Amino acid sequence: MLFRKKTSYSENDFESVVKACQDGDPQAQRVLFKQYFGYAKSISLRYASTREEAEEVLNEGFLKVFQNLAKYDPMQPFKPWIRKILINTAISYYRKHGKHQNNTVTLEDAPYPRFDDQILENITADEILELVQMLRPVYRTVFMMYAIDGYNHREIADLLTINEATVRSHYVRARARLQHLIKQYYPDLFPNDLGIQSYKRNEN
Repeated sequence: MLFRKKTSYSENDFESVVKACQDGDPQAQRVLFKQYFGYAKSISLRYASTREEAEEVLNEGFLKVFQNLAKYDPMQPFKPWIRKILINTAISYYRKHGKHQNNTVTLEDAPYPRFDDQILENITADEILELVQMLRPVYRTVFMMYAIDGYNHREIADLLTINEATVRSHYVRARARLQHLIKQYYPDLFPNDLGIQSYKRNEN
């Protein structure tokens, strides 16, 4: 992707693939890209509002992976290393674009709906992802960093350059909005809950 140098490597030998990528072998870079494409894309989708945005984060993220591959410590697992780069790329994308996006969900003072988290077991991962992508970029970013990727509030505050109290507030609001969206799009999961308005899913 970045250079034209060819080196010797085996697709079944991860260390040799990484070494060839570090030496600038474009074929080895394609092998590494193919091997981690699905994993990297799943991270990008979690932080993006649309699949188009996810593709931009994915492409930029892999560019950074290859640019910084010389810094990778082969004694450490590769997935956490690439995950950190993808998340940082998504954060940079949010800083550049997120503040200019309109709110998709406006439930500013809505209370938490009452339901058991086991309800999530009745919703597929892709369906949950569609709802998460409807959140405001800052709420989605904080929610994913804290609930999925294991960052604490202080780390999120430092990475997003906001204070810790704001991070906590964003997380609470993100969780409340997500729970309301579940009730709106899947009212059949709450047969005893009257008066909830259901919204027809946009199939476009």
